[in-house]
Amino acid sequence: MIARTSLSWQSDGWQQELAAGFRRPHELLAALEIAPERIETSIDCDSPFSMRVPRAYARRMRRGDPADPLLRQVLPVAAEQRAAPGFSADPVGDHAARRGAGVLHKYRGRALLITTGACAIHCRYCFRRHFPYAEEHTADNEWEDAVAVIAGDGSLREVILSGGDPLALTTARLARLVHKLETVPHLSRLRLHTRLPIVLPSRIENGLLDLLARGRLKPVMVVHANHPNEIDGEVVAALARLADAGVALFNQSVLLRGVNDDAAVLTALSEALFTAGVTPYYLHLLDRVQGAAHFEVDIDTAHALHRQLREGLPGYLVPQLVREVEGEPFKRPV
Repeated sequence: MIARTSLSWQSDGWQQELAAGFRRPHELLAALEIAPERIETSIDCDSPFSMRVPRAYARRMRRGDPADPLLRQVLPVAAEQRAAPGFSADPVGDHAARRGAGVLHKYRGRALLITTGACAIHCRYCFRRHFPYAEEHTADNEWEDAVAVIAGDGSLREVILSGGDPLALTTARLARLVHKLETVPHLSRLRLHTRLPIVLPSRIENGLLDLLARGRLKPVMVVHANHPNEIDGEVVAALARLADAGVALFNQSVLLRGVNDDAAVLTALSEALFTAGVTPYYLHLLDRVQGAAHFEVDIDTAHALHRQLREGLPGYLVPQLVREVEGEPFKRPV
């Protein structure tokens, strides 16, 4: 493990890194010394869902390897533009769950708040790649309307900050939201769904840690790693700082063809997560969003892979294999 003091945790460093990320496919491929013609499917440089990749994440990709599993997650390809039966713009029923002001209410006792449409990385399989963020206006009045919706439902015990990615907000803006939520007496937990500790570990700076450690609401963070190569020393150090701040850490992955549809890879991921202090939580079947059909793993293969995980790992390292289905009161075990 890298000593935590060896990293730089300046409050503005992560924003500079974010701004310096790769935005054009050919620039990323050139940095990886990969000729575009070596990509199996042609690159789509004009996708309406643009490319965004932090350099900290790109450094973990294998140079010269067009099949690198991290590259495959972020490189736009022409296959995204092909229509596929059963794939839609709203595969998990977000629209039906909207309660106004960016609040989604699907499951008993908890509500999800769309904090921003921004992300540090644009995963090509993102189930919200078509979400109408501009229509939500969640932060136009500093989330007053959203907090009012949550405060008006006494059944809620937990609020889930999502997006986009809530850690794409500055710590100052995030703090203003968290402080408002802390005034809601029936809330007891604050959950953040975020990819930033994995793709941009410099985001875990002192101000954020102080915010999470000192608040009234118990902090829970669900990070998102799909492959063990995503977890390097800087990521381990960032996760350790979160754990030291009292944040409960879990991981959710998506089963992706050509990325992690291999029992040895999934086993190594669970081992790496646990070593980093993170509990493997969910292994999602792909949400069937338009543009992601080339990532889908068939159900029989998914079952076989999950069985191999159960055979080779202790139960606490085996994530639940689930699928999100519109209208269901919980994630459906597969």
